Amino acid sequence: MKDEASNKAKVAISVIQYSQDFYKEHRIENPAELAQFFSNSDTISWINIEGTHCQLTNDFIIQQLCLHHIVRDELGHIESRPKLEDFEDHIYLVLNMLHFDKTRKGTQREQITFLLGKNYVITFQESGKDGDVFAPIRDRLSNAKGRHRRYQSDYLMMSMIDTVIDHYFDVLENIGEHIELLESHILVSPSTQKLHEIYRLKRELILLRKSVWPLREVLTKLEKENHELIHADSYAYLRVAYEHTIQVIETLESYRDIVAGLLDIYLSSMSNRMNSVMKVLTIISTIFMPLTFIAGIYGMNFKHMPELQWQYGYYGVLSVCFISALGMIYYFKKKNWL
Repeated sequence: MKDEASNKAKVAISVIQYSQDFYKEHRIENPAELAQFFSNSDTISWINIEGTHCQLTNDFIIQQLCLHHIVRDELGHIESRPKLEDFEDHIYLVLNMLHFDKTRKGTQREQITFLLGKNYVITFQESGKDGDVFAPIRDRLSNAKGRHRRYQSDYLMMSMIDTVIDHYFDVLENIGEHIELLESHILVSPSTQKLHEIYRLKRELILLRKSVWPLREVLTKLEKENHELIHADSYAYLRVAYEHTIQVIETLESYRDIVAGLLDIYLSSMSNRMNSVMKVLTIISTIFMPLTFIAGIYGMNFKHMPELQWQYGYYGVLSVCFISALGMIYYFKKKNWL
């Protein structure tokens, strides 16, 4: 009993039940209450479950809907790649929902799982994440905006898929701004910290690529299956989602090329800085070469050196050193080496 109560506390279940002339929201405390929404054929139910790890909830849904054993094995896992499993009376779909954390300047990935049936859509989201991207859909349903209330459950799922993909553009926009800012900093002041930032961005884009590339295959498969749960009107939105996915992939590939170019810019900037430092040091060494030569001659311990007995010999040597240094500086400036 204690484990059961603990499982209930770990999951939050909400239901939006609607039809063209009806709308109602429910907060579910006991998974057994979900049975009424599966059997009601007069309304569409969107069941949102926050927390994929509650075995009590998962087992109840598996029993009620007689889910395929493939779905039974995978339901609750949060490390799956985007995939689609098509069965006779339900469709199992896994996507990744992305958020850009502006504080950390990185992307957070949350797995979202869909179960589509004739009169329901079940979404499983990871608990503890910063909300989802479905607020506009909830608003349209509650205010009877758009077409959601007039269409079947497949239209609801298609609009959710499109919303998730559209949110990828917001993430890419933030990443693009970050890349531009990083590029300007690298040009002005390249540092080891900027190099670490470049490699972090590369890992970020690889993560996004793993989320988006399989999605193209999922949408292609969903369009070709011609499942009876997917009505003809929904395929137009499916094609739009596919086109958006292609745009995301193209943007991702261009960002990967830009980030690879940032590494070249960093190495080039560091090389230019090193060349500048070496140039200054070389010029200083070159200026002091004749001075060292003069000091070396008059530092010898020979007894018979005419200049050693000269009253102004010390000042003469200093003057020659000073004139030599000025002459070399003038020569370097004339050659544009300084």
